[in-house]
Amino acid sequence: MKKSSKAKYRQEFSGDHHFDYKDPVSLTRFVGDGGKIVPARISKLSISQQRKVSAAVRKARSVGLLPSGMEHYDNLYRQEPINPTPFEA
Repeated sequence: MKKSSKAKYRQEFSGDHHFDYKDPVSLTRFVGDGGKIVPARISKLSISQQRKVSAAVRKARSVGLLPSGMEHYDNLYRQEPINPTPFEA
């Protein structure tokens, strides 16, 4: 006997929607405050769409269009730049 299942939510994007890595403004919707990719249960995407989004976010990060994390995470082990001019009071 086949079990009938109903969709939990209405998808906002069609199944053949193309998530472009060159559009960081739309991809920031799928990146959380800590820099992590939002899971599918929160972003309301199907599994295949979630794969496409995560691939686009990773590609945009590698190209440099999206940050890889929060500001303090990105600058964690880097030294602060020191101004060569002396401080004058």
